[in-house]
Amino acid sequence: MKPLQFLKSRTLAAVLAASAFATACGGAGPSSAGPGTPPGQLTVTLSTTTVVVPQNGTPGTVGVTVTGVSTASSLSVTATNLPSGVTFQFVLAAGGSGGTLSLVAGSTTTAGTYSANVLVTDGTQTVIQPLALVIAIAASVANSADTTLGVGGKLQESMSTSFQPAEGNYQFFQNHTVTEPAQLNKLGPQHIRLQAVSKAVPMKANTGSATDWDFSILDAVVRPVLGTADNSPEFQIAVAPAFLNDPTTGHFISNPRNVQAFADYSANLVRYYNKGGFPWGGTTFVSPSYPQHPITWWGIFNEYNINGLTASQYIQLYNTVVPAMLSVDSTIKIIALELAVADPTTDLPPFVAPPANGGVNAQVNVVATHFYPTCNQQDLDATLFSRVPQMVQYINYVYQELGTRTDLQNVPLWVTENNVDADYANPDGTSNCHPTVKFVSDPRGTSPFFAAWRPYVFSQLGKAGNQALYHWVYAADTQSGEVDFNTGSTYLSYWVDYWLGQMFPSTPSSPGPAILQLQATDTSSAEILATKNSDGSVVLMIVDHAVHSSADNNGTGDPRTVIVDVSALGTFSSATSITIDAKTSATSGPLAVSVAPAQKMSLTLGGYGVALLKLKP
Repeated sequence: MKPLQFLKSRTLAAVLAASAFATACGGAGPSSAGPGTPPGQLTVTLSTTTVVVPQNGTPGTVGVTVTGVSTASSLSVTATNLPSGVTFQFVLAAGGSGGTLSLVAGSTTTAGTYSANVLVTDGTQTVIQPLALVIAIAASVANSADTTLGVGGKLQESMSTSFQPAEGNYQFFQNHTVTEPAQLNKLGPQHIRLQAVSKAVPMKANTGSATDWDFSILDAVVRPVLGTADNSPEFQIAVAPAFLNDPTTGHFISNPRNVQAFADYSANLVRYYNKGGFPWGGTTFVSPSYPQHPITWWGIFNEYNINGLTASQYIQLYNTVVPAMLSVDSTIKIIALELAVADPTTDLPPFVAPPANGGVNAQVNVVATHFYPTCNQQDLDATLFSRVPQMVQYINYVYQELGTRTDLQNVPLWVTENNVDADYANPDGTSNCHPTVKFVSDPRGTSPFFAAWRPYVFSQLGKAGNQALYHWVYAADTQSGEVDFNTGSTYLSYWVDYWLGQMFPSTPSSPGPAILQLQATDTSSAEILATKNSDGSVVLMIVDHAVHSSADNNGTGDPRTVIVDVSALGTFSSATSITIDAKTSATSGPLAVSVAPAQKMSLTLGGYGVALLKLKP
């Protein structure tokens, strides 16, 4: 307890003369120490130095014990330095030696921690005691699914990750045989994404010689991934072989001859991985993983909207490539679009026209998009968080457009790339997004900021109906990775993604938990998600994305306390809590802590982070 602050009443006489006792405003009645008893020094003791006051009008109370009251004075107890919307009342205990101070907040009071004071005076002496006032967010969960959210009321969103095989990174699995691919397998990603670029693109020329093809760089990554997790990656045919691209821009040259050449190339990839190979230049190229692990999921071209193609050119490419691939293996599944999204308010996909009007007429199993809230490390934390609700509107728009065609209205959307910053360094060290300046890595991809960012994205997008969320990229630097490419050690981001997958599993055989109806007094600084599994267990996720200062860039966040009423869900036998924040070890991850189940569960985060609470019946 902090030392008492003692003020002579003389210095506050004008103010305190007006604060005679009134229980409605924090005062109390007179208390006499007895005739002829000299007054002692006024002392005040609080029952707690921190009081939690929910935003729903439930009072928070603190006991006030007072000694040394003067014989002929009135005892007054008030609360000062309160945030807007908080009121107080003091009730005098029998005998006049103190009482109970109650504080009440409404939904208009901003959540957070405030430095308040308890001021006690007996007319001649005044004591001020500091009191930490925590304005808590109040939430209540109903025992029924919210069918307006997710996929018919279910959180059907799987977690995954990505690799970008190229000449500079294909040695990752070779260099980390002690930890990989076991560490990747533990993460449990669904349909890991493979995006071959640069020298990992296996077709080098089209001369008819066996040297036209080289799979060595590509398969150094593909083979370990095929043997990991669900053994069913998504192979995104991200770019065309270099000889089909413009040598100046590097973009694919869209003309009928090149479109057909791209289709032939894609068909041979399917033959290589799924059908025992293809002959070329006197050699038959066969995947070392055939026939154990064929590739079912295939994506067609990467981010056409920023890689040189118009919407009509992409549709032409798609309508040509997909049938060529299906003619080799009719069982494969196709992922369309793979759009780049930096600003969800402007990066909108084209309308999904009917086939007769030049729209897509080939098979579509999934529509994919990407989400990076910025391409500028200088953008503030608040800016990045503000883009998340915008992305929800974007997802709603995509589903609206798919719904205009009966053959596409049930096609799911996947976010196949997601991280905090899309920028990267050019070969000369300049920023790819801002070539006139030096590239600066954005640490928010692996800092405690990420422990708020990714769960917030997961919850918001999952409730909007997104069905897969992919991290970009598994092995990289502090801006992008889940593990360090050089050392193989885990970043904090690894554990965030791991626990999202553990707490909210969604697979084809088990499509995810029900999203429970929930009401909260504040949704602007904390994300709250409640789900119920088929075994009756309930998972609560509290995300603290409150920005401490509007000027913060990779800041600490602001503390938040959330009190969740789960009484409508019945009783629980046990509960386990997991917190990921600035205190969490990036090496070993968070520790699971047993907590006592109650009708109201309180969780506190000291800044950016996520708390996951599992209640078992």
